[in-house]
Amino acid sequence: MEKHAPRLDLFGSPVVAKALKHFASASRTLINDANLPKVTQDLVMLRASQINGCGYCTDAHSKDLAHAGQSATRINLVAAWRESHVFTDAERAALELTEEGTRIADSAGGVPDEVWANAAKHYDEDQLAALVLFISLINASNRMGVINKQSGGDYQPGQFG
Repeated sequence: MEKHAPRLDLFGSPVVAKALKHFASASRTLINDANLPKVTQDLVMLRASQINGCGYCTDAHSKDLAHAGQSATRINLVAAWRESHVFTDAERAALELTEEGTRIADSAGGVPDEVWANAAKHYDEDQLAALVLFISLINASNRMGVINKQSGGDYQPGQFG
């Protein structure tokens, strides 16, 4: 498949570039300071990116998981986590919350109480708050990537520091 350029250089707009710096800062704060396992963070971001069809983010988060030592089996099965046995109960709860939060428009009542209760069995309030923000931010990132046609394939782990 032919590689294509993004539709826009989002950093070419001074106002958008300024806003994106704040967006990136919020993401870095979560990644660095949230009391949530890094693997869980990346699993959540990968799953939302798969659902949303964001090639760039799917590429980045799958490579970050591999770089962190996660097996190809675990990475490849994120899309089919329900039908696999390679994830912990806590990871499964986070993946379920991610799916429900990402597909929020598909459910008239939003995220079901049972999904929230299951996540609350594995994560404390600070961790749940971090999960909610991770899910929200990755969904926003995915939408920017898809709308702007950011292609996947060139990401290198650690390229953003």
